[in-house]
Amino acid sequence: MSGRASLSRVVGERIRGRILDGSLKPGERLVEDRLSAELGVSRVPVREALRSLSAEGLVTLLPRRGATVVEVTPEDVAELVEVRALLEGLNARLAAQRHDPQIVAQLEDTLQRGNRAAQAGTPEELARLNAEFHERLSEASRNAVLADVMRGLRERTSIAFAINGRARAHDDWQEHAGILAAVIAGDAELAALLATRHVQNAAAAFAGSVKQRAA
Repeated sequence: MSGRASLSRVVGERIRGRILDGSLKPGERLVEDRLSAELGVSRVPVREALRSLSAEGLVTLLPRRGATVVEVTPEDVAELVEVRALLEGLNARLAAQRHDPQIVAQLEDTLQRGNRAAQAGTPEELARLNAEFHERLSEASRNAVLADVMRGLRERTSIAFAINGRARAHDDWQEHAGILAAVIAGDAELAALLATRHVQNAAAAFAGSVKQRAA
C-alpha cells in the first residue's frame, strides 16, 4: 500500500470514528478544509477518505454540495434491521460453537467497561464500547466473510440507533451480558435468539425515539 493510500485509510478511520461515536451528526456537512486542518493533513487524503466512506454508505456526496454524514431514515432502518438481526443471530451462534477463550476474555473486559459506562459514561464512550463489543463478538464467530458483511450493517444502523442515547444504555449492556453468557456456556441456540432480539429491541427503541421527537 502506498503512503498516500495508507494516509487516506487512516484519515478515513478517524472520520468513521467521529461519525459512529456521534461527534459528527447525521446530515452534518463534512467540509474538506476544516477536516484537513483538524486532522493535520492535506485535502487530498480527506477527499479520498470521503469517497471511500461514501461507497460504504456512511457519507453522502452530492455534486456542488459536497459531503454530509448520511441520514438513515426509519424506512432504511427497518430494512437494515431485517438483515442485521438475522445475521447477528448467526454470528452469535458461531461464536458459541467455536468458543475462542482469548476473545471471550476480551469480551468480558469490554462488558465490564460497558457496564460502568452505562452508569456514568458519555454517549460517545457508550457508542465506542458498543461498537467494540459487537466487533469482538464478530471476531469470535471466526468467519471473515460474515464479519465483513456485518461491519457495514452495524455501522449504518449505529448511526440511527445513536438517537437512543443513554436512555437505553442499561438495557443494551444487560442484553450484551446475556448474549455473552450464552456464548460462554456454548448454548448456540440461546446466543442466536438473544442476539437477534437485541437488534430488534434497539430498533423498537429507535422507533419510539423518532415518534417522541415528531410529537
